Amino acid sequence: MMDAIRDKYGRTFRTLRVSLLSHCNLACVYCVAGEEELGEMNRTPDDLSAEELLGIILRLRGELPLETVRLTGGEPLLYAGLVELVEGLVSMGVQQIKLTTNGILLERKAVALKQAGLQSINVSLDAVDEAVFARMSRRNSVGRVIRGIGTALDAGLTVKLNAVVMKGMNDDQVLPLLDFAFERGITIRFLEVMGMHHLFHHSDRFLLTQQEILRLISERHGVTDLGREASATARYWVTERGQRFGIISNQSEPFCSDCDRLRLDSHGHIYGCLSSDHPIPLDQGDDPVAWRDKLRQALAQKQNLRFTGSPLSMLQIGG
Repeated sequence: MMDAIRDKYGRTFRTLRVSLLSHCNLACVYCVAGEEELGEMNRTPDDLSAEELLGIILRLRGELPLETVRLTGGEPLLYAGLVELVEGLVSMGVQQIKLTTNGILLERKAVALKQAGLQSINVSLDAVDEAVFARMSRRNSVGRVIRGIGTALDAGLTVKLNAVVMKGMNDDQVLPLLDFAFERGITIRFLEVMGMHHLFHHSDRFLLTQQEILRLISERHGVTDLGREASATARYWVTERGQRFGIISNQSEPFCSDCDRLRLDSHGHIYGCLSSDHPIPLDQGDDPVAWRDKLRQALAQKQNLRFTGSPLSMLQIGG
C-alpha cells in the first residue's frame, strides 16, 4: 500500500461502508417519503455481485489503510450473496467486519453470518411499542426484530442498537428503548434525525437534539459523560449503574472534523460524505493513478465543520 491519501486536515479513509442494495422490507419515515417511492427503489436493479464487490474492496485496501468494512443497504439481509461476501472479506484479512440491519430477517440469518465470520451487528430499532414501531417503519414487525436480536446474541454476535429519534413521532420511546437495551446488556445509540432526501432542509421540525435526549434520560438516570473517541460517530455516557449508551448528534454536535468513512454504493460509486450527492464511479479498468485521483475527490467531499445533509436517499447509500 502506498502512503495513505490524506487531506489538509490529516484525514484519510479507514472505514468502508458498503451499500449492498437499495431494496428494503421496511419503509421508515426518515428514509423514504412513502410506499410508492419504496416500490420504485425495490424495482431498481443492483448491479454488483459479491465477487465484483470483493474485487473493488481488494483494490481499495491496496490504496487505503482500511481497518473496518461495514455492510449496509437498503436492507443487507436481503442481499443474496451476503454469506459469500462475508467469507470473502474474512479471506481477504479484513480486521473488522460489521453489518447494519433492520433485523427483520435476523432470526433466520444470524447463525450463518456468525459462522461465515461476521463479528458484530447494529440493529435499527426505533421503538419497542408496536404502534410506534408501525408509525416509524410503516410495518408491524417489532416482534420479529426483537426475536432476531435474541438469536444474534445467542449466536455470539456483538449487538448494538440504533434508534433514530424524531420529535412527535417516537420521542416517547427513548426510556423504553433504554430499558430494553439495559435488560439485555446491549449498548444503544440514539441518533438525531438527518436532513437527507425528502427531509433535506426539513429535518428541523423532527429534530430532538442530543441535549434534549440527555434531558429525557436524566429524568431517570444519573449519567457521566465519557466523551467521543477519535473518528467515532457516537459520544457515550454511563449511568450510575455502569450501563452505557451513546448519542450520534449529526446536527447539534457534528463529528465531521475527524471522519474517516468512505461509502461504496451497490453500483460501484464512492462518496466521501453524506453531505454530497455527487457519486464518483470506480471502474475496475482504471489504472492506479486514476483510482487514487478518485479517492482524493471523495476525500475532498468531506465537510470540516458541520453536516449539511443532501438530497441523497439513505436507502441508496446506507445508514
